[in-house]
Amino acid sequence: MTEVSTIEKARAALSGLYFDFALVDLHLPDGEALELLREGAFSENTGVVVMTAFGGIKDAVEAMRQGAGDYLTKPFEPDELPIAFIRCREKRGIARREEFRSGEHASGESAELFFGESLSAIRGKLDMILSSERRLEKNLPPILIEGETGTGKSLLAGWLHRQGPRGSRPFIKVNCAALPEALAESELFGHERGAFTDARTARIGLFEAADGGTLLLDDIGTLAPTSQAKVLAVVEDHTIRRLGATKEIGVDVRLIAASNEPLSDLVKAGSFREDLYHRLHLLHLTLPPLRERGLDILALAKHLLERIARRHRLKDMSFSPAGESRLLAYGWPGNARELAHVIEGELIFARGHVLELESLGAPPPHAVAGWRNPIWRVPEEGFTIDSVINDLIDEVLRETGHNISATARRLGVTREFLRYRLNQSKTRE
Repeated sequence: MTEVSTIEKARAALSGLYFDFALVDLHLPDGEALELLREGAFSENTGVVVMTAFGGIKDAVEAMRQGAGDYLTKPFEPDELPIAFIRCREKRGIARREEFRSGEHASGESAELFFGESLSAIRGKLDMILSSERRLEKNLPPILIEGETGTGKSLLAGWLHRQGPRGSRPFIKVNCAALPEALAESELFGHERGAFTDARTARIGLFEAADGGTLLLDDIGTLAPTSQAKVLAVVEDHTIRRLGATKEIGVDVRLIAASNEPLSDLVKAGSFREDLYHRLHLLHLTLPPLRERGLDILALAKHLLERIARRHRLKDMSFSPAGESRLLAYGWPGNARELAHVIEGELIFARGHVLELESLGAPPPHAVAGWRNPIWRVPEEGFTIDSVINDLIDEVLRETGHNISATARRLGVTREFLRYRLNQSKTRE
């Protein structure tokens, strides 16, 4: 704690020290403390509370306009001061979060998370994690979500935040791959004025801005080793130190890390810290790629179609049987994100209410060349491709003794696609 009695002594103290908070009397023996605010003597990271007599409310309002966080009217009760400091800190956090949301890293994702039967095991784990969080309330352990690009890792992180005890608190998402290495530490942990060449003003970091809430570090595997070490310190000690600062600040942030590559592979390659990996791996979730989600692909596609059609103000949109077959046969390298984009594109250019999804093409041919009798020709009428597919499936089923896995392997399709075709055939019967 530092105490000074004049403006000149305040300038001297502020030039050599950093303060989290300052309690300032507006009227000092050698002048008005408003001068200090106008000349930017206080760090942007310092929460300034001004004191004024009852008749000086106008000056207090001016002080707030110049950057003070709060004011107190003399005389005041001692227990009013910490409340004023808390308001200052919250005000700085709100400003930083709003700046981040309006910046280039802001996420516009608002889609619902679709679980389906294929994610039932993960849903069970999530319920246990949320139950644990409600018991702990503070200093929650980190969560690691792994999965290919487009599987919905950030959606799952947002769902966890909303369902947990911090749902009303800030949720901040940052894509670590988009942070230049030279700026990553400043962005995450903040800096004081003059901490580096371009640090003309002080700034709080995203860990501090997310205090009390949740911070998602997407693509965490791209962080530089120095930043990884600082993240580890936050996880273990629940403190941060701004660049250029001399002391640590306590933060209570629920950290969620996400990676589209297994972090264990990055540890083996030497690009990710093993100690941080083990701390993050305590609560570990892996989202399967869309191609492994079976008939949930259809359920998810219908869910997305309904949501996207509603946004485009279209009604009664559906997939044709051929479109559903294409959905199941396609490999979806871009996962759920690609699925949503394909559906939206097809919906925009649709000429009716039924989507054929012809942009996905026909299922790739896996049979060897020359399997068809070269003299056979498609008849003028009475022919359907569905009947040929069903006959082919029946033939291979007989040859494999109705072994679904062996039949799917010989036909070059997934078991889910095969079951879908068999169910469709039974329905028509």
